Amino acid sequence: MRRRARKTAWSPGFQHSLVALTRLATGSGARLLATRLQPATARRTAPGGAGAWMPGVVMGAAGTRRYRLYRPPGVGAGERLPLLVMLHGCGQNADSFATSTGMNRVALRERFLVLYPEQDRRANGQGCWNWFDTGTGRALGEAALILQAIDQVCLLHPVDPTRVAVAGLSAGASMAALLVTRHPARFRAVAMHSGVPPGTAHSTLSALRAMQGQRQTSPLAATPATMQAHWPPLLVIHGAADTVVSPRNGLAAVQAWAGAAGARAGPPRTVQRGRRHPMSVVDFLARGSTVATLVVVDRLAHAWSGGAAGQPFGDGHGPDASRMVWAFAARQFRQQAART
Repeated sequence: MRRRARKTAWSPGFQHSLVALTRLATGSGARLLATRLQPATARRTAPGGAGAWMPGVVMGAAGTRRYRLYRPPGVGAGERLPLLVMLHGCGQNADSFATSTGMNRVALRERFLVLYPEQDRRANGQGCWNWFDTGTGRALGEAALILQAIDQVCLLHPVDPTRVAVAGLSAGASMAALLVTRHPARFRAVAMHSGVPPGTAHSTLSALRAMQGQRQTSPLAATPATMQAHWPPLLVIHGAADTVVSPRNGLAAVQAWAGAAGARAGPPRTVQRGRRHPMSVVDFLARGSTVATLVVVDRLAHAWSGGAAGQPFGDGHGPDASRMVWAFAARQFRQQAART
C-alpha cells in the first residue's frame, strides 16, 4: 500500500530548492550508486522501550531535515547528559536505525541522549547521505544541517555540549567522518561502521570506486599538534566479509587519522565474546594516547555488528557495535574531564 504524501507548509521558494536538490540526486550517477547499494526500504515504526522519542526539524540552505531524539527517563533539573549523534545508512531512517542498532537501550542504561538526523528522500532517493558529493557542495550542505540539528538539541534539551560524539553506518559513517573533518573541535569521539573515509570521493561515480576500495584517500588537513589539541579519536568497525564497502576503506580511515597524528600501530589482538564473531583489534597510538582503533569483524558483511537480526543491515551474530561505540566515546569523555 502506498503512503500518502504529507502536505507541507513551506514557502514556494523553499519548495523550489528542495525540487532542485531532488533533480541533482536523480541523475545517472545516483541511479548507478543506488543499484550498487540496493538498500531495503525502511519501515516507519517507532522503537519501543522506556524514555521519550521526540521529533524535530531543521532548515537551511541545503533544505530541511527531520530528526528524532531519544531522551532517557528521569533526567533531573540542572542535569546535563552526553549526546551521541547516530547517522543511518542507505535505505534506513531514524526509526529503523534506532531499532536495528539498539542504541536507545544502551542510552537508557548508561544515561545519555541519542540524536538521529534523517536524510530526506527528496535529496537522495535511496535515503543515503550525500557524503561523496563534495564537488557540488551538497555534502557540506548536509553536514551543516546535521550540525544545526546538534546545536538545536543542545539548546532545547539537557545536553552537555562538551560531551558530544558522532557515529554512523555506511553512508552515515562517511558523513560522520566528513562532519568531524569540518568541525573537529565540536566532537570528542567519532565512530565509522562500514564507511568510506573523507577525501576518497567527490562524486557519485568516484564513490562507487571508493566503495570498492579502488581509490586513494587524501591526507587529512591536520598536523600532529592540531590533532592532539582538537581532533577526536576515531573508532572504525568493519566487516571482513563486506562486499558493498570494501574493508580496505576501514584501514584507509585509521591510517589517515594515524598519519596526521604521527601515530603508530600497536600489536593486533583477537577478541571473541561468547559465540559471537571474533574480531581483530588494532590501536594506533601517539604519545601514549589512542588516536584511532580499527576493529575488523570476522564473517561480518555490510551490517551493523550485533544489530537486530530481523532488521535490514543488522547482524545479531557480530559483537555488539553499539556497546563498543558508547564505551569508546565514554572513555574519551572521561579523559577529557581528567585533563580539564
